[in-house]
Amino acid sequence: MKTQQEYLDLDKQLLWHPYTSMSKPSPHFLVESASGCEITLSDGRILIDGMSSWWSVIHGYNHPAINSAIQHQLAQFSHVMFGGLTHKPAIELAEKLIAITPDDLQRVFLSDSGSVSVEVALKMAIQYWNTQGKPDKQRFVSPKSGYHGDTFAAMSVCDPENGMHNVFNAALTQQFFISPPPTGIHEPVKTAYLDEIKETFQQHHQHIAGFIIEPVVQNAGGMRFYNPQYLNHIRSLCDEFDILLIFDEIATGFGRTGKLFATDHTNICPDIMCVGKALTGGYMTLAATLTNNKVALGISANDGVFMHGPTFMGNPLACSAANASLSLLSEYSIPEKITQLETWMREALAPCTHLEQVKEIRCLGGIGVVELKNAVNLHEIQPKFVELGVWIRPFGKLIYLMPPYVITKDQIQTLGNAIYHVISEEPC
Repeated sequence: MKTQQEYLDLDKQLLWHPYTSMSKPSPHFLVESASGCEITLSDGRILIDGMSSWWSVIHGYNHPAINSAIQHQLAQFSHVMFGGLTHKPAIELAEKLIAITPDDLQRVFLSDSGSVSVEVALKMAIQYWNTQGKPDKQRFVSPKSGYHGDTFAAMSVCDPENGMHNVFNAALTQQFFISPPPTGIHEPVKTAYLDEIKETFQQHHQHIAGFIIEPVVQNAGGMRFYNPQYLNHIRSLCDEFDILLIFDEIATGFGRTGKLFATDHTNICPDIMCVGKALTGGYMTLAATLTNNKVALGISANDGVFMHGPTFMGNPLACSAANASLSLLSEYSIPEKITQLETWMREALAPCTHLEQVKEIRCLGGIGVVELKNAVNLHEIQPKFVELGVWIRPFGKLIYLMPPYVITKDQIQTLGNAIYHVISEEPC
């Protein structure tokens, strides 16, 4: 039997982790088990999870309801191809998603991951306009500071300058980019920003298939919060210039912003919406691209078929986990639960405002952000958090929390104390 260190040595030798160098990898910690909001390492240390495993484990780890749903499905069958066959978990999931998303979204395409759901959305938009006799509409408009995934089409609509994918720019489809939405949830709408969008649409609408944006919160591009009213105006501009509106709700969906979907902060509906991450409660990889009848039936006219078909599309185990997760979510009062979570994070992070290293603290729903004046060194800062008994993974200038919804006030306070302690040791 291998020792803990032998496993870690093999990991370092064999496995290439995300956003990590093989020659100088950041430290990794061997997990033995996880339950609720706690991760237990193989050396016995217990960490309070402030990340929900990249924002997905909203009900905590090892939840008995989701465990039971997967075990029940496993006894039936773990997978069947979705071409020519179907199954109850997928049908039930589609029914649940249509019931909780904006009314116009009536069709569901299941895929493997959030990034792939974005690929699907972009392909839907292009194929739709092709069936409408407008084959030149092949490109997209996206705000800078946006992030939509790591596959090629998804990378092409991420920030081309300050994002993580600029090394691939020459190989990517060249899209149209506009400024990021002005920050501030309650800040008045700036008409100059809308004018910039309108000007881009006026000049290039004959080539633009869609406008893609993360509603209300630009996540991995900087945890930027902006006024939802911009989305209402963008909807009108898309209608005026015959452009499909795509919402990337992969990170914001299922309650994270204080409403079930960030879309619910507006009075409009996108033509296409991507969901993922928390869809299965963080148990299995699954995503969905929802669209309206206009797009779905437009593509399907004259015996048309949508040209995408992942091997593990509609995986029954993943769909069963998602159904259980959505059932749990329906038992919450999202506004009440997430408002409470936001209040706890504001209180826990408030002392950081007095630190010279801190530029700004902002919270929205289940998202708490401490923005520093300088970027942190992940290699150095991650072990410090582990020593303090918390799991927090910063990036750039941001130390942030996206905890499970079942976390306690005391656990949030422990996370806040750890952030204060670590930041206070950072150079100004």
